Amino acid sequence: MPLSTALVPLDIPGPFVVRRLLSQTPKHLRSAGPKPNPFLPWDPELEVQRLGTTHLALLNKYPVQEGHILLISQQWQPQAGWLTGSDWRAVAAISADTGGLWFFNSCAAAGASQPHRHLQLLPRRNGAVSCPLAPSIQAQLRGEQSPWPWHYRISPRQQARACVDAAAAELASLYLRHSAALDLGTPQQDPAPRQPYNLLFDDQWFMTVRRTREQWAGFSVNALGFAGSLLLTDHSDQHWLERHGPLALLGAVAAEVR
Repeated sequence: MPLSTALVPLDIPGPFVVRRLLSQTPKHLRSAGPKPNPFLPWDPELEVQRLGTTHLALLNKYPVQEGHILLISQQWQPQAGWLTGSDWRAVAAISADTGGLWFFNSCAAAGASQPHRHLQLLPRRNGAVSCPLAPSIQAQLRGEQSPWPWHYRISPRQQARACVDAAAAELASLYLRHSAALDLGTPQQDPAPRQPYNLLFDDQWFMTVRRTREQWAGFSVNALGFAGSLLLTDHSDQHWLERHGPLALLGAVAAEVR
């Protein structure tokens, strides 16, 4: 049930892509209060492949982009808990043959719509740019662009094309290193991360953004906002975005650098 969108040509700085939602918002995103878990049980018609007994690749029922994949835990695991070695091994197993932009919303305040553990992948063809802000991220890693004014970390990846175990170990190490640097805590000392956050990564880089809120100016911002993709709905203040720019929007929902 793909969601229909249209590109919105706005006079805003940066390589941001803004799309307007034309379809009706899915019911599970409109309703308040407790919601049924769509992953227990999952819809067998959406199943792509099981990865052992721990994880499952599932098609997103409401995609905006073609081929949108969800990597879910087969048993209940909280979205707001720490990602584990088995999560990263499942990511590495899929990444071994399917590249693209991975992202993770840690909780509702970071843009997650479901409390069951799931990472997300937007597949890309070989050589394609993973997201609109990927060139800016690469420029920051090379020291050619000033950092953004919010609390985040970017690191290069070296083991993405190595064996699954090496790629998984690198992802786990980057995740824990960024979490400590952003004061999210550690699994050894904290039962769950202390603050909301987003993850974004591809074969070249890994980024973690510390969040404070999910919405600003009527925009719901998840990890894809920090990839350079924004979605306009009937609640979004387009004039605010045109007046202040997308970097101000991201700064309003991310933690400030102290």
